[in-house]
Amino acid sequence: MPVTNFSHPDPYKYQTGFDSYHETEAIEGALPVGQNSPQKAPYGLYAEKLSGTAFTAPRHENKQTWVYRIIPAAAHENFVAEDADSYHTRMTTETHKLHHIPNQLRWNPFDLDEKVDWVHGLHLIAGSGDPTQKQGLGILMYAAGKDMGKEAFYSADGDFLIVPQHGVLDIQTELGRIILRPNEICVIPRGVRYRVTLPDGPVRGYICELYQGHYQLPELGPIGSNCLANARDFQAPIAAFDDEEESEYKLYSKFNNTLFSARQNHTPFDIVAWHGNYYPFKYDLGRFNVIGSISFDHPDPSIFTVLTAPSDHVGTAVADFVIFPPRWLVAEGTFRPPWYHRNTMSEFMGLISGDYDAKVGGGFKPAGASLHNVMSAHGPDSGAFEGASNAELKPQKVGDGSMAFMFESAHMVGVSEWGLKTCQKVQPEYNEHSWKPLKRHFVNPNKKA
Repeated sequence: MPVTNFSHPDPYKYQTGFDSYHETEAIEGALPVGQNSPQKAPYGLYAEKLSGTAFTAPRHENKQTWVYRIIPAAAHENFVAEDADSYHTRMTTETHKLHHIPNQLRWNPFDLDEKVDWVHGLHLIAGSGDPTQKQGLGILMYAAGKDMGKEAFYSADGDFLIVPQHGVLDIQTELGRIILRPNEICVIPRGVRYRVTLPDGPVRGYICELYQGHYQLPELGPIGSNCLANARDFQAPIAAFDDEEESEYKLYSKFNNTLFSARQNHTPFDIVAWHGNYYPFKYDLGRFNVIGSISFDHPDPSIFTVLTAPSDHVGTAVADFVIFPPRWLVAEGTFRPPWYHRNTMSEFMGLISGDYDAKVGGGFKPAGASLHNVMSAHGPDSGAFEGASNAELKPQKVGDGSMAFMFESAHMVGVSEWGLKTCQKVQPEYNEHSWKPLKRHFVNPNKKA
């Protein structure tokens, strides 16, 4: 199995399974037996419920976790808004501040930033919808070079799907610890508090924040019960806690895309035991079991979906997370790269490493991105078309050392002021360089010489 190789082992232990019901205790006997909220919880702990859905959500959708902690999460001072001039333009998705553009867009690699920590290195690049109505999504870039101190952060707006491109994230969550590296992903649910430190220096990557619902595995339909991402390969943390008598902490909240902060005199990381199905998890993209055509043509890119967030319309997603990992192409008589197309879905692509086989002109690089919005025509650049049209069609391994991905959404997404102008990474001649060089090959049999 092509499991990712890393230079140093993961120091933490995990439970396995996607959307499984887990229970874990850092001290034996910390989990109550037979009831969730006893009159007196073991060891003098407080019982607290973390709900990711309405109490009355259908059983198959209901997400909740009971935690047993030293001090309840409510014990903090009032939140106050952080400096709006510093954070508002980075994080807002107010409709009138987003630019809705039909042009194809592509960004050069985004910069590393060694001056800021995780909280202050978040930049909204595109988005749609409204977190106050729990509708839509936001697409962010992160770049940081400093550890968070005695601080914690959570988003009340949605679930963070984190896709690292460079560097290692050591994520201390309320429910346990996670190490996250390039070629892995992590989902931190709405409301879960966490702290990020950087054991190997500066980090950079992508985030798809889901305002609506939660990420789940896609249905497999005719594929059957196996392939794509298997439930057993997802990892959730085990309980781990800090025991500090008195300690000053700063708690950050992302609330309607505005940053607030509050003080508290105890650690947020004091959960000694928990049980439930609402928790952070990670997944190694090297474990994705790719499928494809073994005759002619090739299936839709939906066969590369790792996680999906369905809308209210069956088969249509608020967000799909799709990857294009190393794979074999064997289809006969077939133009093998993606076809030229116009899609009712918006497609935001990023590149973790290597080269993407449908873009050979050199403009799509690791840490860069592209956006093909609703019905914006796109496809292979001229070099990729000419190469694929004239290639010998033998079995071919593509994508060795490469990992491209896509956030795909039914929403028309707008580009933030930071993404369009402030970051200064937009390639002004993307369209011209990619598709203007395409040559006319048509031969009209009815046209006289």
